[in-house]
Amino acid sequence: MSLEDELYKLRGKTLQVYLYLLRTGKPVGVRELQRVLGFSSPSIAHHHLEKLREMGLVSKDEGNRYKIQEKVDVGILKMFVLVGGKLIPRMIFYAVFITTLLALHVAQTLPNVNLHAIALGGFASIFFWIETIRVWRHQAW
Repeated sequence: MSLEDELYKLRGKTLQVYLYLLRTGKPVGVRELQRVLGFSSPSIAHHHLEKLREMGLVSKDEGNRYKIQEKVDVGILKMFVLVGGKLIPRMIFYAVFITTLLALHVAQTLPNVNLHAIALGGFASIFFWIETIRVWRHQAW
C-alpha cells in the first residue's frame, strides 16, 4: 500500500483525533479523548488511536497514553500551519502581507495616490482575505 493510500485513512473521526493530538501537544489517554471529542464509548476513541498508531503517526507510552509521533500535511492539513496549538490558514500570511503593503503604499503616496496600484493591491488583498476566511470556515472538523 502506498503512502497516499495510507494517508487516505486520515479522514473523518480519525482526522479529528489526529488534530486534537496535534493541538494539545501532550500525551492523551483513551477516556480523555472520548470525553473531549464526545465519542459514545472509549472503544471508538481506542479504534481511531490504534488506526493512527498503525499508520505510524502516533506512539503509545508506558501509561497507555498516545502522542504525536509524526506530523503530516495531507489533504486539508496542507492549507494550515500549527502555531501555538492553533491551526492557522496559510493564506492569512499572504493576506496580511498584501494588505500591509497596500496600506504602506497609500501612506507614502497620499497626496498623489496611484489608482492603478490601489486597485491592484485592493483586489489582491480582498482575494487573499476571502480565501483565508473560506479555508478558516472549512476548518470546522
